[in-house]
Amino acid sequence: MADYVKPSVILDNMIEAAALKAELPTKDLLIRAMLAGAYLAFVTTLAFLVAAQTGQFVVGAVLFPAGFVLIILLGMELLTGNFGIMPLAAFAGRIGARAVCRNWILVFIGNLLGSLVYAAMFWIALTDCGHVAGGPLGDKLRALAVTKTTAYEAFGLAGMVTVFVKAILCNWMVSLGSVVGLASTSTIGKIAASWLPIMIFVAQGYEHSVVNMFAIPTGMMLGAPVSFTDWWLWNEIPVTLGNLVGGIVFTGGALYATYRTTPISNQDPASRPV
Repeated sequence: MADYVKPSVILDNMIEAAALKAELPTKDLLIRAMLAGAYLAFVTTLAFLVAAQTGQFVVGAVLFPAGFVLIILLGMELLTGNFGIMPLAAFAGRIGARAVCRNWILVFIGNLLGSLVYAAMFWIALTDCGHVAGGPLGDKLRALAVTKTTAYEAFGLAGMVTVFVKAILCNWMVSLGSVVGLASTSTIGKIAASWLPIMIFVAQGYEHSVVNMFAIPTGMMLGAPVSFTDWWLWNEIPVTLGNLVGGIVFTGGALYATYRTTPISNQDPASRPV
């Protein structure tokens, strides 16, 4: 039996999912967000390990979506996906702006905590508690931290515009991954559908706020010449804002504008098809 879900139905399911997310207790939001941050950190290290070993970053990009699949299948909370989903329930009048902001703030905190916990544990594992440099993978992560911060700073305003636009492009695909995961009712269908947009963003090197919650501080712990201010001013803040725009405008808002219809149950009986 076909398991394809039509776009208009996907949109209704997104609205329902957002309404349910808004009702989650603080404890559950934080735990699920922490786990999501850690899952992405796990696959980030895998992707860069494979890239360091093969010399082909695209191979790591093919593997990276595994972490996103775990988040989708286990119902975890990822900030970038919620940027595209949560506003829909507000557009539909199911929840208010306060509920949307509450979700985003708590999920941001949880994603950050989960990323940092894994970063600390990974640093211990990679460097033997600081006794070794970390090998080629450590070199990759140190260079990555610089590329994502002070390299943008060197270009001033142009660098800030660049990182912001790369963040928009990133979450155009990442939030779409959350959406197309709803396009199938089977597990294998959800995996295949959500895999593609995530692979696309990683392969092109766009900026993901939650990935950077792990990647940049890990590079800093490994000795990258990047300060806390560099991290937040030249990456985390503009990338989070860019991810927000990408999710709301190009995924959630665009799909809502073209596919939103009045549910049959709410239509005037005289207007229903016969």
